[in-house]
Amino acid sequence: MKITITGSLGHIGKPLTKKLIDQGHEVTVVSSNPSRGASIQKMGAVPSIGNLEDSSFLTDSFMGADAVFTMVPPNNYFDQGLDLIAYYAGLGKNYAIAISKANIKRVVNLSTIGGHLEKGNGILKGAYHVEQTLNTLPTEVAITHIRPTSFYYNLFGYMETIKSEGEIFANHGSKPIPWVSPLDIAQSVAEELTHINADTRVRYVVSEELTGSETAHILGQALGIPDLSWQIVSDDMVSDHLKSIGMNPNIAEGLTEMYAALQTGLLTEHYQKNKPEPGKVKLTDFAQEFVQVYRNNH
Repeated sequence: MKITITGSLGHIGKPLTKKLIDQGHEVTVVSSNPSRGASIQKMGAVPSIGNLEDSSFLTDSFMGADAVFTMVPPNNYFDQGLDLIAYYAGLGKNYAIAISKANIKRVVNLSTIGGHLEKGNGILKGAYHVEQTLNTLPTEVAITHIRPTSFYYNLFGYMETIKSEGEIFANHGSKPIPWVSPLDIAQSVAEELTHINADTRVRYVVSEELTGSETAHILGQALGIPDLSWQIVSDDMVSDHLKSIGMNPNIAEGLTEMYAALQTGLLTEHYQKNKPEPGKVKLTDFAQEFVQVYRNNH
């Protein structure tokens, strides 16, 4: 198959590209970073370098593909002028235009847990807008929205307080947190991209469910901090902390609302009814990577 993927060689894109090439598919990797071109070619894929906000470039990148993988790349949460929801909505529209003009019939879109919620999910409203926009495409376009749960990589955000106070502070975690590895996401995306005739549907991806305390215990054991604890604090404390380190205030409030929705169960209600088999990568696996980054930074 000819498959075009967005997201460059990121945490999902790199293992996804390798998996698809190993399966014998012809892969085009879209990246906004010209310096990634050589790395993409080295993997055996075709680089397509340009701006995702240019729908003509996207159309050209998608042209001739049997399937495409769409995702909204991370943005800078410390950019005081960033309207994150508008950024998501804009790329969602560009993807829809490019999919139509390139006559693509199979789309796998990276969404998120809570991507079905119009409100109460904080920054995840952006993914909701992308889902809604893509769902307006004609019925002959088969779309699967991949909804991963909480990324293990989110734990990097707690590194400073682990170092300074031996604690993780969060406004959620008394209930099990559904964690996920990008490697398990890449596996699910690869399966869907090569399954051409799927109906429009949703697929959740999770690696392991652990409470905050269980999460802290596993990280603590790996770090050699056996008494590392997970302390649940108020929404205001989380929001104030994020603003104090320079995060865009709207995004800080959106992140706080997102995590609060994880605590109340709003975010996980639909996931609980459509829970998949867990993936292979457990927190004990990711903890080794966490330890390396932790030691390099400290």
